[in-house]
Amino acid sequence: MSIWVLQKSQQKRKELDMEFKDAEEGKTTVVLQENGEENNEIERSKVGIMRALVEREDPSAKAQVLDLIDANLHTNPFCFLGFGFCSEFICSRSFFFVQEFVSDFACHVLLRSNINVLVDLELIMMFSVSKLSVLAQEVDDFMIRRFLRARDLDIEKASTLFLKYLSWKQSFVPNGYISPSEITNQFEDNKVCMQGLDKKGRPIVVAFGGRHNPSKGSLEDFKRFVVFTLDKICAKMPRGQEKFVAIGDLQGWGYTNSDIRGYLASLSILQDCYPERLGKLFIVHSPYIFMTAWKVIYPFIDSITKKKIVFVEKKKLKSTLLEDIDESQLPDIYGGKLPLVPIQDC
Repeated sequence: MSIWVLQKSQQKRKELDMEFKDAEEGKTTVVLQENGEENNEIERSKVGIMRALVEREDPSAKAQVLDLIDANLHTNPFCFLGFGFCSEFICSRSFFFVQEFVSDFACHVLLRSNINVLVDLELIMMFSVSKLSVLAQEVDDFMIRRFLRARDLDIEKASTLFLKYLSWKQSFVPNGYISPSEITNQFEDNKVCMQGLDKKGRPIVVAFGGRHNPSKGSLEDFKRFVVFTLDKICAKMPRGQEKFVAIGDLQGWGYTNSDIRGYLASLSILQDCYPERLGKLFIVHSPYIFMTAWKVIYPFIDSITKKKIVFVEKKKLKSTLLEDIDESQLPDIYGGKLPLVPIQDC
């Protein structure tokens, strides 16, 4: 096993080094950076570990790590990988240590200037677990990184969320996409439009709450519309971009438009199935009565998403939007230059 892992380790390290180097130099279609900050080594390493876990449909891999230690206690397979402190790890062998190994070991390794060992850990897990998830192998590292960021780089939590997403994708979107013919009743009022890019190159989406009528179609229809919309937005993102900006326009919103079940379903899909896609949400023209619905929704919004939401005062509407969006890209209904296009026509 040691020879196999060593060979694969060297090969994998070279592949990852080239992949991330090309990405940082802009040679790949997606650049690993967000808000001008280069992707750091901790994220890179945890992406590799998480991929190994989700491809085996095992978010924790605690049992596999422990079994591997037991089976190789005498031969010590970690020695040749460059662990200068592996004897401490082997000797402790407590469940607590193994439990912390997956989620926190990256930090310990980095502090000891031994980043490459994380790639070796990925290969050891790959060798010790045989069950594969074909769907997990088809996604790119950038998607895995978004799930990691959504769970504060906690590998186990991110892996659990990711496997849940794959299961949802298979059942809810079996064909890989939502056909417009399935949700024609959701297009009648042009309640979601898209046009332009903000100053960070993120697509701009406008959702009109006052145009949404929950009586038109079922909750399942609306959920399919949400998935259709998010997929459209993602498909329109420029190279190197992973996020979008949304404007929630509540002009004319009333109780007939209120759809708590629909709002919560949308929120769940966004947070659990498209994590780290929303860059910022401006809520404009918010009537006082909307706060009744907002109080119900707010507790279900995760802390990361809450920081991205901005309620905009009517008198400061254009000036606030112009801080993030150039006038040439701002929708014309807010004093900009671009006419909005219905999402189904984008």
